[in-house]
Amino acid sequence: MAKKDLQYTRNIGIMAHIDAGKTTTSERILFYTGLTHKIGETHDGTATMDWMAQEQERGITITSAATTTFWKYLNNQYKINLIDTPGHVDFTVEVERSLRILDGAVATFCAVGGVEPQSETVWRQADKYNVPRIGYVNKMDRSGANFYDVLTQIKEVLGANPCAIQLPIGAEENFKGVIDLIRMKAILWHDESMGADYSLEEIPADMKDEAEEWRDKMLENLANFDDAFMEKYFEDPASITEEEIHAVVRKATVAMQINPIICGSSFKNKGVQPLLDAVCAYLPSPLDTPVTEGTDPNDPEKTLSRKPDESEPLCALAFKIATDPYVGRLCFFRVYSGRLDAGSYVYNPRSGKKERISRIFQMHSNKQNPVDFIGAGDIGAGVGFKDIRTGDTLCAENAPIVLESMDFPDPVIGIAVEPKSQADVDKLGIGLAKLAEEDPTFTVRTDEQTGQTVISGMGELHLEIIIDRLKREFKVECNQGRPQVSYKETITQTVELREVYKKQSGGRGKFADIIVKVGPADEGWEAGLQFVDEVKGGNVPKEFIPSVQKGFQMAMKNGVLAGYPVDTLKVTLVDGSYHPVDSDQLSYEICAQIAFKNACAKARPALLEPIMKLEVVTPEESMGDVIGDLNKRRGQVEGMESSRTGARIVKAKVPLAEMFGYVTALRTITSGRATSSMEFSHYAEVSTAIAKAVVEEAKGRVELL
Repeated sequence: MAKKDLQYTRNIGIMAHIDAGKTTTSERILFYTGLTHKIGETHDGTATMDWMAQEQERGITITSAATTTFWKYLNNQYKINLIDTPGHVDFTVEVERSLRILDGAVATFCAVGGVEPQSETVWRQADKYNVPRIGYVNKMDRSGANFYDVLTQIKEVLGANPCAIQLPIGAEENFKGVIDLIRMKAILWHDESMGADYSLEEIPADMKDEAEEWRDKMLENLANFDDAFMEKYFEDPASITEEEIHAVVRKATVAMQINPIICGSSFKNKGVQPLLDAVCAYLPSPLDTPVTEGTDPNDPEKTLSRKPDESEPLCALAFKIATDPYVGRLCFFRVYSGRLDAGSYVYNPRSGKKERISRIFQMHSNKQNPVDFIGAGDIGAGVGFKDIRTGDTLCAENAPIVLESMDFPDPVIGIAVEPKSQADVDKLGIGLAKLAEEDPTFTVRTDEQTGQTVISGMGELHLEIIIDRLKREFKVECNQGRPQVSYKETITQTVELREVYKKQSGGRGKFADIIVKVGPADEGWEAGLQFVDEVKGGNVPKEFIPSVQKGFQMAMKNGVLAGYPVDTLKVTLVDGSYHPVDSDQLSYEICAQIAFKNACAKARPALLEPIMKLEVVTPEESMGDVIGDLNKRRGQVEGMESSRTGARIVKAKVPLAEMFGYVTALRTITSGRATSSMEFSHYAEVSTAIAKAVVEEAKGRVELL
């Protein structure tokens, strides 16, 4: 694509809490841009972007789907690469990896629910990757819809700077259209044309004062981000032109200083065309992020940069792996510089290997449209890669670069699985390996003590979908055990000890001697081993010190209480000694592993369990029962609020171990009138009595086998 055309490219995602209307909005975008000729609905299972059987049956989005469409704005044809992301917390990885490669996002809010727990999560993820976003307040036609309350919540809960550029005309069943505060016109949609036709009219007389007031608020907000605009605003606000307002809104949005907010009702086909206009007008093109920075694989301290230009060396990021029954292993990638041609070779710095890409596609949901190449600033998918994982950089061999990868949360729940028939053992292994390759938050391991295959994921629904996919896509029927919580271990005291490993068996022996301090990691240390080398005078030769570190890292995979991994640990290598003949790297590695077990046993080991952030929306009369039930589940109620619809919102932190089957229990307590949403919060220490029961259960499973 020519450089001048890149300014008309938008790589955007639609992100929100579950059931805010992301997929419904995506379907309208496809319809009004002419990509589809029939509007698909999530509740009917006919949505284009929800193509998986599991999505159609449940009416939820599970995997992010990409498509490319075009929209005409101000006589220019804009190319929009659109990614529809899931809202359910179990599939948060799909949002994470999509936001990593997007230039902008549309944050969708329900006009009734407002800012919900998952809205906060996706907002934080967008902050992490510096993704500018516009807000779209959807479902204005629903009972209890309140645009102004949602604006307040965006400001107070998300800490954002919302700037309303539209006002709704009416609400609930009286929602007719919107007032454009920039043009000062009313936009009214015609129901008979499925919302495809709309007219610009004068603002209703009863809303003129309100529109003037909100326009002034908008101009005042924008005046903070441009000096020339501020001068005009104070001298003669009436002289400010539409073009000047658009320019400042775009400048402030791209700089992540404001979030333009618009409204509509996607289901009722109102508000989608102005949303597309706003995407083209305010969200950044690939040229608005002038350089992409990475590191030199041969010298990680050295920073390299690439411009969004096809004449630059190739630089792309693989952000998703998917298995397609017809074309095989699909790798989704975003090209930052250069161009990726079908049939060409790319270099993968992680593996140090060259890979051939046989075919390249522009994706439309689960359909592949073959193309000859994907240029800078564009998103595509390819087949032919052998060893490429999520987060890998694809680059030119003569100009290697490594882009920042992605962080994925650890799984919090696991179940043991086995095939129903012996003939399916191999098929199960192949199926699990392919699913784990697709989803970095899904892991498969063999329990060393029991020999069982344990699959772990982000929640019960996540694992339910995995088992369903094994059955449908890989034709493997599974027996599954009870869900198990992914506990972790830690130590609470610091101990110093000397460990000597000596083995003599005739000829050259094994010898290692280390003195280490082992204790809890420093505050602020997030995960893994914090290793400090304080050896003076070469008592432990430099070439053996990495072996000590490696030994502790390996040992941390199995704690001393019940074999659960140790989350964080600080090890200080104080001193030691060596034998000029018998010492080698393996000796020090084994010595470190023995030291870990002996030290942790003395350092008051403790068990950690995952704590979930829970939000329950319940009728007032059931609130006492809901709180009583949470107390039984070792929950800590952190606050109660009233929602606009008269229901009560209970916020609590509850151990995951107590939350299996909670949705069913909640329905029973409240006669099916309450809803809940849950996401991972943190790990916390377990009480001695519960820790004892968990350890005994773990040992019991081993003895049983």
